[in-house]
Amino acid sequence: MPRLIDIHTHHPHPEIISPRMAGIHPWNAEKPRYQPDYANCDIVGETGLDYCFPVSREAQRELFEEQLRIAAEIDKPVVIHSVKATEEVLRILAKYPKVKRVVFHGFIGSLQQAETILMRGYYLSFGERSLRSPRTRAVIASMDIDRLFCESDEMPSLSVEEVYSKVAKLREMPLSELVEAVERNYNRFFAKD
Repeated sequence: MPRLIDIHTHHPHPEIISPRMAGIHPWNAEKPRYQPDYANCDIVGETGLDYCFPVSREAQRELFEEQLRIAAEIDKPVVIHSVKATEEVLRILAKYPKVKRVVFHGFIGSLQQAETILMRGYYLSFGERSLRSPRTRAVIASMDIDRLFCESDEMPSLSVEEVYSKVAKLREMPLSELVEAVERNYNRFFAKD
């Protein structure tokens, strides 16, 4: 029987599959650097750009590229944090063609942005904040299920089980089929070419 997968959480649960992450968040781009345990992680991140947070954009871009280089070298997937920076994130990702396994976590955006991300072969993950946005709910309802993940992120108010339930309802599909589809996505995402 498939188990629930929480692609991005700050509160792992033993009954739910959650990849181990190592990375430096863009909010910390101006802080002294520490070396995350990339060798023992499943996924690099979360990394990316947040153009609403008061941290130098140049420092964020440098940190993001540094982590993409590491992900390419050790052949690990990447979890992206992107706020008001989708076009820039995609431009920078294009410079690292070896980094193919990418998930935009907590996606909140338009159908056009989603289509651009999905056309690159990347994945979208949805959590509580995503579910609050009418335009993002439209993305959830219409996107290809083969590129979809669910997450709880740091939000204790909505469990990943509840996220799955709400996503299944938006997609007008049985919860069991969504769980199976996300498990297939997870296996494909972590498979090395």
